[in-house]
Amino acid sequence: MSLQPQPVKAESVDRLKVNVYANRGDLGTSAGRAAAAKIKELLGSKGAIRMIFAAAPSQNEFLETLAADPDIDWSKITAFHMDEYIGLPSDAPQKFSRFLSERLFDKVKPGTVHLIDSSSSIEAECKRYGDLLREAPIDIVCLGIGENGHIAFNDPPVADFNDPLTIKPVELDDECRQQQVNDGCFPAFEDVPTHALTLTIPTLLSGSYLYCMVPGPTKRAAVRRTLNGPVSTECPSTILRNHPNCTLYVDRDSYGA
Repeated sequence: MSLQPQPVKAESVDRLKVNVYANRGDLGTSAGRAAAAKIKELLGSKGAIRMIFAAAPSQNEFLETLAADPDIDWSKITAFHMDEYIGLPSDAPQKFSRFLSERLFDKVKPGTVHLIDSSSSIEAECKRYGDLLREAPIDIVCLGIGENGHIAFNDPPVADFNDPLTIKPVELDDECRQQQVNDGCFPAFEDVPTHALTLTIPTLLSGSYLYCMVPGPTKRAAVRRTLNGPVSTECPSTILRNHPNCTLYVDRDSYGA
């Protein structure tokens, strides 16, 4: 294994640990190795764990590192993902279930994978997926931050730090939809679905350990607001500063240094 990339800066903001790396490759490698170590530690003590994953280009290097670790017993892991578009064809390449299946699940074969099915009754799917999530505590959440500060698809207009729901349908705001074009996931704004299913903020924060990977210059304003702004749903990611075990992994491009 190559040497562990070292952060060029490390700090804490409230309870949030922040590691700044020279580039997104070092960020993804370091975050992946840290999460892998925690997975193995928890499997050693608990025997089985439950994880939630984000699907976005920002996660690519992290997921690649996780998938390459030969010492993780994925058969003892139950995997969820945190959001899914409503209205896309089942074979659409932009579906988040497909993204994670191709980059992680099909490679490592978790013991159980629960994918969000947004193709039929949304109310029924919220009940089904919510029931699965509530069966037992969530151990690890792997997430990112959107250009508008969203976590999962909890955009500022729909974010609720005290949301009573586990998963809910939401309308995506324009900045969020434009990000999907900026990321190269859709060719044009009008091609991006207007609605999605998302795990709520309390569901994400229920994880015992959170790993948040946010590379790239398009995320600089969101990172700055996350670290320096008031904790508010106007920038939903600011709530990560209240979590006891969350580490934010950024690079020079996203941190602004």
